[in-house]
Amino acid sequence: MSHGNSAHDEVEYGPLGPGHAPVKDPMKGLVGVMSATMMMEAITFYLVLTVILRVENGALWTPLNWGYVTALATVMLVMSFLQRKPWAIPVNIALQVFALGGVFIHSSMAVMAILFIVVWAYLFYLRRNLIERMKRGLLTTQHM
Repeated sequence: MSHGNSAHDEVEYGPLGPGHAPVKDPMKGLVGVMSATMMMEAITFYLVLTVILRVENGALWTPLNWGYVTALATVMLVMSFLQRKPWAIPVNIALQVFALGGVFIHSSMAVMAILFIVVWAYLFYLRRNLIERMKRGLLTTQHM
């Protein structure tokens, strides 16, 4: 007979048990990596402006195109400083969707968007893995 706990609710701890809160918060380091990634992405999309200015003799340099790229890169730049906010992850995901919309501006922007989507997917994988390891007490600093 079950007491309200299913197999999914129970956490399988590591050999040393659950431990305590880590001495150094590993999430702070991950937030720093996410912040730096968003900063690099903003710089990359600002550089897209030079591409749309120069390719096809400036035919792609329209107010809509440069406005879209500038607005997107500026929001990314601002978000690079706001990664500690609880709503940062959904905004990061939304920004990747808007970045992928750059396929309508120039293919180079789409390629950069896909590259950063892969990077963000990996960062979210690392984040999930880190949270799971903390729950199971598998971090070295939880047992010091």
